[in-house]
Amino acid sequence: MIEKLKDNKHVCPWWLCFTFDNPIRRIIHDQVKILSAYVHKGYTAIDIGPGMGYFTIPLAELVGHTGRVIAIDIQPKMLSALMERANKKGVAEIIKTHLASPDSIGFHENADFILAFWMVHEVPDQRRFLSEISNLMKPEGLFLLVEPVIHVSLKNFSRMIEMAKDIGFFINESPQIRMSRSALFTCGKNSRHKSRV
Repeated sequence: MIEKLKDNKHVCPWWLCFTFDNPIRRIIHDQVKILSAYVHKGYTAIDIGPGMGYFTIPLAELVGHTGRVIAIDIQPKMLSALMERANKKGVAEIIKTHLASPDSIGFHENADFILAFWMVHEVPDQRRFLSEISNLMKPEGLFLLVEPVIHVSLKNFSRMIEMAKDIGFFINESPQIRMSRSALFTCGKNSRHKSRV
C-alpha cells in the first residue's frame, strides 16, 4: 500500500497538511459555519481524507460526547497527527480512525453525515468511491462534497455530480463555500428527497 501511495502523485503528502490549518484558512473556511447546519449532537459523522483534522476536530465538537466521528485516510501519519491534535483539544475519545487502502474505503458502519472536502479529485476510481459513500449513509444521511476551484474545473465537477446522480444521490443544495465547488447530497435510500438540479 505504501508503494502505491508513493506512486500516486495526486495524493497530498502528510507533511504538506500543516500548511492547511492556519489563521488565514480559518477566515476562508470557518469549519463551524460550514458544518453546523448539517451536523448535530449525537450524530455519527465520517470525515474522508481528513488531513490533520481541520474539519474532524470541529465535527467532534459538534456531535459531542453522545456522537462519534470516524476519520478515514490512506496515510497512517496523517491519522496519527490528527489524533495527537484531538488529544490536545480533548475530543480524542469521540474520534475513531480508519486506515483505508488506495482502492477502497473499506469501512462499513453507517453515518448521519459524510464529508469529503477537497479530496475526491485525488481518487483514481471516483465511481467506486461514491458508491462506497452511498453504502455508508443512513437513510436520512447527508453527504457534503467540496472540491477546490483551482484543481477541479466546472466541467469535471459537473461530471462528478452526474456520476453521483447515476449512483442514486440527489442534490439537496449547493452550499456557497469560498474557493470551492460544492454539493450537499441525500441518497436514494430515502425517496422523499428530490434533486433540485
